[in-house]
Amino acid sequence: MKAVPSLAALLLFLFVSLVRADDKPLIVGMDMSYPPFEMRDTSGAPSGVSVDLANALGEFLHRPVRIENVPFAGLIAALKTGRLDVVISSMTATTERSQSIDFSEPYLKTGLCLLVGVKTDIQSIADADRAGRSVTVVKGTTGHLYAVQQLKKARVLVLDQPASCTLEVAQGKADAFIFDQLSTLANWRKNPDTTRAILTPFQAEGWAVGLRKGNEALRTQVNAFIADYQKKAGFEKLGDKWLSEQKAEFQKLGVPFVF
Repeated sequence: MKAVPSLAALLLFLFVSLVRADDKPLIVGMDMSYPPFEMRDTSGAPSGVSVDLANALGEFLHRPVRIENVPFAGLIAALKTGRLDVVISSMTATTERSQSIDFSEPYLKTGLCLLVGVKTDIQSIADADRAGRSVTVVKGTTGHLYAVQQLKKARVLVLDQPASCTLEVAQGKADAFIFDQLSTLANWRKNPDTTRAILTPFQAEGWAVGLRKGNEALRTQVNAFIADYQKKAGFEKLGDKWLSEQKAEFQKLGVPFVF
């Protein structure tokens, strides 16, 4: 005859189960090749804006955070197969991506702009899209999607890394590089003698947290975190910590800042 569990034993079992659920790591995917958002510090540990954001989300959810370094083009597949719980990797919420995954509310406003060769007369995306000109993009990014859908005359060169696209422009092998505003500013500052940044965006975008389709419980929690973090000036503090020089540069150029 089986012994009937005591009420105390049942309560202990439920308590341990809840603790274990809370202790389950939140697995966050990001491509660690995009400073100052996703990168590694001098010791090799994950660092940057998105890492701080991921850790703050973990604290809000009372869950430890584990960062997984995944190439940008593979993040959605890793999320869909369950390898990741969320993606926080400077990912723009687009209609195309929303067919495969869900997104939180946007936490950053940015847009596509151009890095061009210093000697070129390009002033706009229309100028870049001309016969005989070449435009570089990073595979899987919204710049890639835009180029495929919108550029009709220029040759589109698809590369795996932002540094490779920047080098093509700096060396005069490509006329322009389509990327987000903050990256374009950073790439121009690294190559001031050979490139020029046109920071006014020609397509507005919003970065958001990516989640698996149908995970409404986690999506609700993430949205609650974003609202709370915004209310507590968390994003403003991230900007001051990681992007103070960029913020000043945007203000100098009269371009609205991303946070």
